[in-house]
Amino acid sequence: MSDASAPVPVRRARTTGWRARLALLLLLILAAVVVYVTNRFLTDRFTETTRNRAELRLVLYSGNLQSELRQNAIVPQLLARDPALIAALNSGDYSQSTQRLISFLDEIGAASLTLLDTDGRAVAVTERGSLGESHRQAPYFVDAQRSKDTVFKLLEQETGQYSFYYARRIESNGDLAGVIVVEVDLGKYERAWAGISDAVMVTDSTGRIILATEPRWRGLTEGEALEREPVSSAIERAIQATADWTALPADAYVQGEAVMRVTGRVGFRGWRIASFTTYASVREKVNGVLALEIMGFAILLAGAFWFLSRKTAVRMAVFQRESAELRALNARLQREIAERERVQENLAVAEQTLAQSSKLAALGEMSAAVSHELNQPLAAMKTYLAGARLLLSRNRPEEALSSFQRIDDLLERMGAITRQLKSYARHGGDALEPVNLADALASALAMMEPQLRSRQVNINRTLPENPVMVMGDRLRIEQVMINLLRNAMDATENVEEAQIDILLAAGETAMLTVRDNGPGIQDIENLFEPFYTTKQPGDGVGLGLAISSGIVNDLGGRLTARNAADGGAVFEVQLPILPEETRAAE
Repeated sequence: MSDASAPVPVRRARTTGWRARLALLLLLILAAVVVYVTNRFLTDRFTETTRNRAELRLVLYSGNLQSELRQNAIVPQLLARDPALIAALNSGDYSQSTQRLISFLDEIGAASLTLLDTDGRAVAVTERGSLGESHRQAPYFVDAQRSKDTVFKLLEQETGQYSFYYARRIESNGDLAGVIVVEVDLGKYERAWAGISDAVMVTDSTGRIILATEPRWRGLTEGEALEREPVSSAIERAIQATADWTALPADAYVQGEAVMRVTGRVGFRGWRIASFTTYASVREKVNGVLALEIMGFAILLAGAFWFLSRKTAVRMAVFQRESAELRALNARLQREIAERERVQENLAVAEQTLAQSSKLAALGEMSAAVSHELNQPLAAMKTYLAGARLLLSRNRPEEALSSFQRIDDLLERMGAITRQLKSYARHGGDALEPVNLADALASALAMMEPQLRSRQVNINRTLPENPVMVMGDRLRIEQVMINLLRNAMDATENVEEAQIDILLAAGETAMLTVRDNGPGIQDIENLFEPFYTTKQPGDGVGLGLAISSGIVNDLGGRLTARNAADGGAVFEVQLPILPEETRAAE
């Protein structure tokens, strides 16, 4: 059994390993697909989000520039009409002009205010270090003298920065009295842009960069500014920056790094604004999500490897236990083999003594059967002897002779019982003859009369009108009836109103039913086994029903037992009925 089942765990282990490897491979493929799809989806999503934010930021920047320029464009027109400034230009008294311009500066928010006379000399300025300087050759002074409107000029300084000026002529009685110059502070926006991660530039109508977060870009065109970095280095850095998980759609390269370029209009003299956003923020967000996914798959893989290692450890423990069991089984088999060899050595001796043992067992069984079957006639003889002694003492010899005759009949019957027991032991019998079951039942009841009278058992007999004839041995049939009646009496020993019902019927077979009102049968299966009894030791050896069943079987019938529905035991004897033709022939 162990050898047959040994290959099963091996096959199961191989199947489990193959499935585990396939599951791990599928998990790795799933992880790669999920990471790839997530990278593509999130890259596109975050790139679009970053572009939208850059566009909104450009709209805000251009709006701030346009608002600042328009706000400062009104200042020259207002100051050109200021009576105090006109009076100072006419009188040449500028003692209060500078202070007045300074008071305007706080409200306007411009970079500086300058009042020029007709010769271009600065007679009042908000920056006191520039007082007295000549602006006669400045484009804004020249153009302001010639124009009736406010002029705007863009000048490049020596530092590379650009200054933005609004200028307007001041008239007194239709004549030129001076020029008011307003310097617009756009550098504050440039400084504010420098604090963000994006690179921002503003170009004028000619494409020249006038504002930029990169100082070296000023004065150049966008193409010139982007070419400041060597081409080979730019391509190398761009490839390094964009080849991480997927190729990002670079719009331009700034200092060799792929960037997203977003442009917009300022709405002032053809100016345009552009921003360059790196993909670092996009990559950081995507990498953050991918890191979580990879961590999750790593945890799953770690759990799978732990489960497999745990399963392998459990399997090894099982194998070790099975190996120990097989070794123990092998040792036990060896002991059994040695024991069987010893048994085989004694088998010949056992076979030689078997026949003698069988004879002794049969002799013991027959002795017990004789003792059991002769108890009843002996009890009756004792009763008749007591009666005969009493009759003789009363000088009634004739009646005593009848008792002696009955004793003689009982002795004859005991001899017949002995012959029947011998016949039972030989599994054979004498010649059969027609037997009237009613007569046999009457004889059996006569034999049991003393016991029935002493126990006060109520006997109910139901007999048919016609004789019920069977082919058999009357003594053996009476023996069966006596055994059934004795068992019924023993069953009703502790019943207050003991009752035994006897029913004799004839149909296809002859049926004799004996029923009592005792406690019933506990173990029906072993009821007809030899030496099986429920009586106390000394009351019986358990051969009565076994002998009765053997007698009925020898006569071609059947003895059965069952429990009645309303209590008590029921024994039924079925015998082949003797046909009328056979009776006539007999």
